Amino acid sequence: MQAATDTDVLICGAGPTGLMLALRLARSGVRLRIVDAAAEPGTTSRALVVHARTLEFYRQIGLVEEFLRVAMPFDAINLWIRGSRVARAPFGRIGEGASRYPFAVVCTQDRHERFLIEQLERVGVRVERPTALVGFEQDADRVRIRLERGDGGKEECEARYLAGCDGIRSKVREGLGAGFPGGTYSHFFYVADVEARGPVMNGELHVAVDEADFMAIFPLNGGRTGRLIGIVHEEDEAVRQALTWDDVRGTAAEQLGVEVERINWFSTYRVHHRVAERFQQGRVFLLGDAAHVHSPAGGQGMNTGLGDAVNLAWKLADVVHGRARETLLDSYAPERIAFAERLVASTDRVFVLATSAGRLARLIRTRIVPLVVPIAFRLGFFRRLMFRAVSQTGIHYRACGLNAGSAGPVRGGDRLPWVELNGGTTRTDNFAELDGVCWQAHVYGKPGPGLPEACAKLDLPLRVFTWDPAMQRPGLVRDALYLVRPDGHVGWVDASGDPTRLTGFLAGVRV
Repeated sequence: MQAATDTDVLICGAGPTGLMLALRLARSGVRLRIVDAAAEPGTTSRALVVHARTLEFYRQIGLVEEFLRVAMPFDAINLWIRGSRVARAPFGRIGEGASRYPFAVVCTQDRHERFLIEQLERVGVRVERPTALVGFEQDADRVRIRLERGDGGKEECEARYLAGCDGIRSKVREGLGAGFPGGTYSHFFYVADVEARGPVMNGELHVAVDEADFMAIFPLNGGRTGRLIGIVHEEDEAVRQALTWDDVRGTAAEQLGVEVERINWFSTYRVHHRVAERFQQGRVFLLGDAAHVHSPAGGQGMNTGLGDAVNLAWKLADVVHGRARETLLDSYAPERIAFAERLVASTDRVFVLATSAGRLARLIRTRIVPLVVPIAFRLGFFRRLMFRAVSQTGIHYRACGLNAGSAGPVRGGDRLPWVELNGGTTRTDNFAELDGVCWQAHVYGKPGPGLPEACAKLDLPLRVFTWDPAMQRPGLVRDALYLVRPDGHVGWVDASGDPTRLTGFLAGVRV
């Protein structure tokens, strides 16, 4: 047994969620270890879509441009019913005015993980492989963790906190005894990464449905590469294990003229929808698929795990460095579990409608959807609503006790409204100030009396932006005070800009 070592945070699991958590912590100067039971990073594409909110998180740590160079934008989503295209929504404009990134991009999970691993190694952190967590106990001060390496060597170590990012079969969740209620969809599904010909192999996203079939086509690496997802109608497990593309290609593929020339990866799987009973117990946290799994509708899974990591990282950093009370960590679970439950419920409804064999569902998707969706896609209100929901820019934490105050439509817990800046400033937009580490005070207009002095005393950066009437559109109020958390959400907002009330709020968070 190797002698115990000590760290601030031990992260179990080196998928995108664990890697993002490690990267944000490392950049904040937190001591950490990250372990993974697999000998090598993943080599299959798995999760694909990266949404605007995730791109904003990468921008906070100065990596968005580099990430966009390894990702591929897709221009539109197309809906096909019985082989006829009934609607096309351009993604390049769908979120215009809501984010600097009013679109989504494709970056396969294996490529995404490599990107994060490279960034992590640049700051001196390496994933320890193959190293499995086999057990842990915690007390009021530490978590004692038992690890086992691939060569059979064992280690006991201690950490102030343990983060379980180890997937749907999480050993950390098991160690907590946390239930994972939910269910499994009745259908089996296939996933095939292919090289193919056909009019829909055009770098756009296509979803095709009819009475009995469903297929989604995602662009991958440009050209004729793509991912196909669809329903497997074979119920016998022994037969299903031997299936190939030729066995599962259904009417949707034929109707769209998809001619597969090469299969790079093919698998069948079940889809689950579950949310852990708790995301935190003492000094142990659950993130990503260890905490929640849901249907692939909207490409939300990986983005949600990355959001978990960003939410927890700044809170751990503030506590570890003695800047905040340890009770700050108690806000992680209520903020993220509430969103996970809403997400599972909403994606479940969409997924059931798209794949159910029930008569009502077939009627809705083949008769009603072709009439309603083309009209809805032409409405700016609907496009903005869809973007907020899918891009995760609409996530808020209003119900959490950490956040408070209001000014106009913006309330404590909301994502800071994004605005472009004009008038000769070198800053392109207000999000250019966010660094993922520090709390900031924002004023759009003129700071109230005594506010600059109060911010200086509180060691709180004050960012003042020249007022532009266009700032009213996303909900900002002139001269109001917005206290922005490191993750870009508003912790406190006050229309009066009163420095006394700001000081009182921070006294409940800071040491």
